[in-house]
Amino acid sequence: MTEKPGFATLEAQRLSPYASKSVNTRGRRYKEAEHPFRTPFQRDRDRIIHSSSFRRLEYKTQVFVYHEGDHYRTRLTHTIEVAQIARTIARALGLNEDLSEAIALAHDLGHPPFGHSGEKVLDELMSGHGGFEHNAHSLRIVEELEKRYPAFNGLNLTWEVREGIVKHSSEHDRPGLYDEYEKDKSACLEAQIVDIADEIAYNNHDIDDGLSSEMLAPELLGSVELWQENFEEARRLSSDADFRVLKYQTVIRIINAQVTDLVDTIEKTIAEENISSLDSVRSRKKPVARFSPEMEKKNKQLKRFLKANLYNHHRVIRMADKAERILKELFKAYLRAPKLLPPRVHSLIEEAGMEKHRVICDYIAGMTDRFALDEYKKLFDPYERV
Repeated sequence: MTEKPGFATLEAQRLSPYASKSVNTRGRRYKEAEHPFRTPFQRDRDRIIHSSSFRRLEYKTQVFVYHEGDHYRTRLTHTIEVAQIARTIARALGLNEDLSEAIALAHDLGHPPFGHSGEKVLDELMSGHGGFEHNAHSLRIVEELEKRYPAFNGLNLTWEVREGIVKHSSEHDRPGLYDEYEKDKSACLEAQIVDIADEIAYNNHDIDDGLSSEMLAPELLGSVELWQENFEEARRLSSDADFRVLKYQTVIRIINAQVTDLVDTIEKTIAEENISSLDSVRSRKKPVARFSPEMEKKNKQLKRFLKANLYNHHRVIRMADKAERILKELFKAYLRAPKLLPPRVHSLIEEAGMEKHRVICDYIAGMTDRFALDEYKKLFDPYERV
């Protein structure tokens, strides 16, 4: 039988010199035997997919609360879209697809219910007790809160995936600073492309969901250059198609244009600066992964449009206000009477001696939108069964 090439040989053949090689991983916090045919980053990806926190993303809000409709994005569908875009970019650049996919699948694990409104209110409630930031909470989930192994807490992911989680940065994300993860260095390129893939995904699916919900009027989008130029091209090629089809074709074209621009710009930067190793990526002060100036200008215009016309739409604001009131009341109730918490959670305060505010915050952050709404009814509706 012919001996199969090992991971080191395959990665040397397939990956760029500036890619992250799994054979060079800085390893796991707790020593484990390696798998015979899955790389460490593949195993990380699989552990994330099988985690409880990943499954809960199905009923966590992106923009629309889950009961607003079955066709809108959730944290889970958004995460899958980010992973798909990140893998496409990684393959085009000869990067480690498994590492990018693992970071993408984990990047939103720490989001509480009700999207960024939930994060904002939890941060306010945790003022003076360490605050709340979803990247830091994602790291806390994979390092501590998931319980799947007898010898340690967490998922025991590789250092590279954990670094990608905690350094995740976009318009809505403010990564924490951790000495363990070399806070003065840039993340690997696999992590950097996840940041941009996240932005590409949520901008474009928010256009789609905004139009589907009729919160965005099609005629308003005519002022957005990125939309209009791709819409006109879609209509030119399919003049008889109805608007619904043209909408999908336009979104597809925008994503393709942004991914292509990103890949071209990264390749140009690598060539101009002679970036030839992972160390040269990390030591660069600014990210290697970025749009061209022309695409960045168009992207910023799109983001301004979405903020003004979708995120500040009165229906979204009403949903956010309702969500904030629900989470505040739940937090106050648990703080006043910790025995309202499930026994396994309450025992963390009574037996393990954990700080009460953090235990309550962890519990609420792990809720789905649906569970939080049901819990609110159980605690405050006298006719609801407890």
